[in-house]
Amino acid sequence: MKKVILSCALALTFGTAAASQDFNGYIVKFKKGSNLLEQKSFKSIGNFEKLSLSFGDFAKLTNVNLSNKAISELANNPEIEYVEPNWIIKVDPVDNSEVAADPKYSQQWGLINTGKNSGGWFSPGKAGEDVNAEKAWEITKGSKDIIVAVIDTGIDYRHPDLKENLWTNDAELNGIEGVDDDGNGYVDDIYGYDFANNDADPVDGHSHGTHCAGVIGASHNSIGVKGVMANVKLMGIKFLSDSGSGETIGAIKSIEYATKMGAHITSNSWGGGAKSEALKEAIQAAYDAGTMFVAAAGNSRADNDAKPSYPASYAVDGIVTVGAMDGKGNRSSFSNYGKTSVHVFAPGSNILSTVKNGSYKKMSGTSMATPFVSGVLGLLLANEPGITIKEAKERLMESTVLNSSLSNYAASGRVDAYRMLMNERN
Repeated sequence: MKKVILSCALALTFGTAAASQDFNGYIVKFKKGSNLLEQKSFKSIGNFEKLSLSFGDFAKLTNVNLSNKAISELANNPEIEYVEPNWIIKVDPVDNSEVAADPKYSQQWGLINTGKNSGGWFSPGKAGEDVNAEKAWEITKGSKDIIVAVIDTGIDYRHPDLKENLWTNDAELNGIEGVDDDGNGYVDDIYGYDFANNDADPVDGHSHGTHCAGVIGASHNSIGVKGVMANVKLMGIKFLSDSGSGETIGAIKSIEYATKMGAHITSNSWGGGAKSEALKEAIQAAYDAGTMFVAAAGNSRADNDAKPSYPASYAVDGIVTVGAMDGKGNRSSFSNYGKTSVHVFAPGSNILSTVKNGSYKKMSGTSMATPFVSGVLGLLLANEPGITIKEAKERLMESTVLNSSLSNYAASGRVDAYRMLMNERN
C-alpha cells in the first residue's frame, strides 16, 4: 500500500512521493532564532500551528496546496531549515476478524507454544516457537516502575484486563479539573493524550492500540489473557483516530509527550508514507533522552534492506525493528524482512489480545509482533534498572534463538525473553 499505514511503508521527494501518497499540509522547521512565523507576509501563505519541540521550532502549515516551485522557494528561505509533507497515517492490521468469546491463556501461543495452539486443524504449529515467557516469569514479571507508551489508536483504559496496569498522571488525577496541574502544556491528561482530536481522552474507539497494550501488559488476574508483563504502567497516547487515520505531526507530538512524561519504551505499531526528517529527529531526541523506540517492520512482504520502511528504517540507534513470525517459527507471509534492517522476529500471526469494550480478538501483523518485543524489553528494564538502550538492544539481539527459517530475514533471530534475562548469547 502507498499510504502511511500501521506497520507498513515510506520514501521522500516532493514531486513523485508527494503525488503518490496522501498528506495534509506541510511540516516546516525554522532555524534557531527565526521570527519568520511572526511576519504577516509569511502568515499569508496559509494556516500555521506553531510547535516548539525539544529538538527545534516547527509549524504545521495547512489549508494550502503549494506547487513544487513554491515549496522549493519556501525551503530556500534562509530562516527555514526544511519543509516536508505532513503524511497521513492509517491502521493496517492484517487480520482482525476472529473474536474470542471465551478467551483463555492456553490460546496465547506467542507466550507458550504447544504446537496445538498455534496452527490449524491439519497444520499444527511447532512447540517452543514462542518468546519463552513462562521461564522468564520465574525471574521477573515486570515492574510498575517501568512505563511503556503505546503510541497508536489509544487504549481502552476501562478494559478489565488493562485497568490495573495503566499509567496515570498523578498530578492531573489529584489536581483541579480544567487546570494544567503539572505544567506540561496539556490539561487533564490523566491517562495520556489524544493528538488525533487534541483532547485529554486517549480512549480507543478502534481497538488496534488496545490490542497492542494487551500483548504488552494485560493483567495476570485470572480473567481474559496475559500480557508479557504482569506488572507495568501502560501510557495511552493516541494520534490515530477511531477510523484509523492520523498524521506525521501527530506521531511527532506523541513521541515528544511520551519522552517528556518519562516513558522508558515507546511501542510503535505503525508506519508508512515517505521519509520524514522531522519524525527522525523526534525519535533521535527520544533516544538522547533515554527512551527506546520499538517499531513494526511492515506488512507488505518487502525487503526493508532494498526498500526502506519508515519509521522502522531510520538510522537511529534507539530503534528496534520487529518482523512477524507464525506458530511454526516461520516468517509470517505478510511480514517485511531485512538481513540488516530488521533486528528481531516475534509472534505476529493470529495473536489473541484485548480490544475495546472489554472484548478479546485475534489479529495478525508486525503490529502484533512489536508489542511482544516492547514487553520483553520491559522485563529486562525491570530486572536490570539502569541498563542503557544500547546494552538492552544488544542483549535482545544476541540472545535470540537462531531459527534457521528466519536466518535470511533478520540481523538476528526469534526473541527469547528467558535467554535475554539470563544473558545467554549466541
